[in-house]
Amino acid sequence: MSRIINPNSAGKERTKLTRAVALAVRELAKTDPSANAGQLNEAHDLAAFISLALEIVAETIEVSVVAWEKRNYWVKADKFRMEWRWAGQLAEEMRVAALKDDWTSVAQVAMQVAVKLQKIKISDKHRMGRPWVGSWQKLQEEA
Repeated sequence: MSRIINPNSAGKERTKLTRAVALAVRELAKTDPSANAGQLNEAHDLAAFISLALEIVAETIEVSVVAWEKRNYWVKADKFRMEWRWAGQLAEEMRVAALKDDWTSVAQVAMQVAVKLQKIKISDKHRMGRPWVGSWQKLQEEA
């Protein structure tokens, strides 16, 4: 029997999501929620997407760590968990701030996320599109 290889690993999903979050943080920095309704809707979508995507990133951490723990690499697993602990914490902070329309807190959390993801390079001609469209509605449905 041959080995089954999953082409959509947790690591690939985490990389894809962190790139999208980095793009969303940069777009959020360009918006002014108090300017008009269009920018407010865009800011809601961006903040909600950052929160939802970081929650998924936090969930992928345990999936990645399980393989190391099976091989008794507990130190490596714990180090990896500590390196990515921020994702779940900032996701929850962003969720609370976005649902309260607390834009100063949203900006502070977005800056913390930007610092964590500062090494990610995204070209101007990226093909990610706008993955955050509709995220505000999903966040409200979950809340």
